[in-house]
This record gives sequence, C-alpha cells and structure tokens, in this order.
Amino acid sequence: MTWTADPANAAPAPEVLAVTTTTDDPERAAELAGRAVELRLAACAQVGSPITSFYRWQGETHRDQEWPVVFKTPAARYRELETYLREAHTYDEPQITAVSVTRGSPGYLEWVATETAGHDEEP
Repeated sequence: MTWTADPANAAPAPEVLAVTTTTDDPERAAELAGRAVELRLAACAQVGSPITSFYRWQGETHRDQEWPVVFKTPAARYRELETYLREAHTYDEPQITAVSVTRGSPGYLEWVATETAGHDEEP
C-alpha cells in the first residue's frame, strides 16, 4: 500500500534554508555550529569532513583545508544567522551562502521552525 498526502489538506510548510560556511579549524567549526543552535539561530548544524578549497584571495591563488558547516534555519531567521556568522567568524570575508530547501518531510520542516522559535531567551 502506498500512502499519498492530500495536498489540498496539507498545511503550508515553513520556508527552510540550508546555510553553509567554511572555516580552517575543526574546533572553530564546532563552536560556530554549537553556538548557533544554542542561540536558536539554527535548529541543527552539521560539521562535515575536511575539504580542499581552491580560491583566489588578495591577488593570490590558495589551496587550503577547510571544514564545512551547514545550518538548517527558517528563512525568517537568515539575517540573524548571517550577522552571527560574520561577527563570530575568523575570516575577513567568510563564505555564507544559503539554498532554499524546496522539499522536505513536513515534520522535519516544522521541527526546524519550532526549534528556532522562542529566540528571545538566551541560554
């Protein structure tokens, strides 16, 4: 048996973003991730395995090891998360990019919204 939701009866899902940054230190990546969740700027944050980044900066080509961090947050909280990342990051111009989560399980998307609500309380 296949279960299919009736879109006519479905509640609209909150708009969720996957926001990514990178940093050159795994402990720093964990700090950025953990604090964003504590502040309810993101429902969750995932620190990935190291990657090798190639980029140009100040007229030179660089090759460095970095750790990606992906934050799940409602679109309405993006500016606050971006401000936090800019202030807490050690890079002069950190990568802060966001992509819209166009599909997701309704329960998960609602969980992201719930876990980032009540953000007036600082832990």
